[in-house]
Amino acid sequence: MQVQSRPPSGWPALVLNADFRPLSYYPLSIWPWEEVVKAVYQNRVDVVSTYDKVVRSPSMEIVLPSVIALKTYVDQDRQPAFTRFNVFLRDGFTCQYCGDMRDLTFDHVVPRSRGGRTTWENIVAACSPCNLRKGGRTPQQASMPVHRAPHRPNSWELQERGRKFPPHFLHQSWLDYLYWDIELEP
Repeated sequence: MQVQSRPPSGWPALVLNADFRPLSYYPLSIWPWEEVVKAVYQNRVDVVSTYDKVVRSPSMEIVLPSVIALKTYVDQDRQPAFTRFNVFLRDGFTCQYCGDMRDLTFDHVVPRSRGGRTTWENIVAACSPCNLRKGGRTPQQASMPVHRAPHRPNSWELQERGRKFPPHFLHQSWLDYLYWDIELEP
């Protein structure tokens, strides 16, 4: 990971909830500068930190925010959506049979041909070779134990898992609000 003193391309802003915690760690909650300016103008956010860049219109000018906080708290306790990305995040982007991190797919632990449903409790991340090898069998029948039993995660669990995958770049103004072990580059 690289910590930049220069703004990242596109001048994005880190978006914090009203309690000053990021809305999301993975993907990191950032908005493009155009959305940030609109939110500032509509008085929906507080500017916490800025870049050294000014944008102007015929009637106003604004220093581009690098960190903003929502004025209204967004409840993070809602149930996460069942998506491919969230399943992979729950499973740490690793195959639940062999531990490989490449070529991930969904796998029905109890195959659909045997009545298995597409739910949190029956889907795991699996690499393509393991998924093909398991085929229409259960993990027991295929002698392929699941490393971690599938379950419905809560938002807090997904946020914690997301913190294990820091982005490739961060701006210095974001560091006080993110909680990764970060080594600053000279």
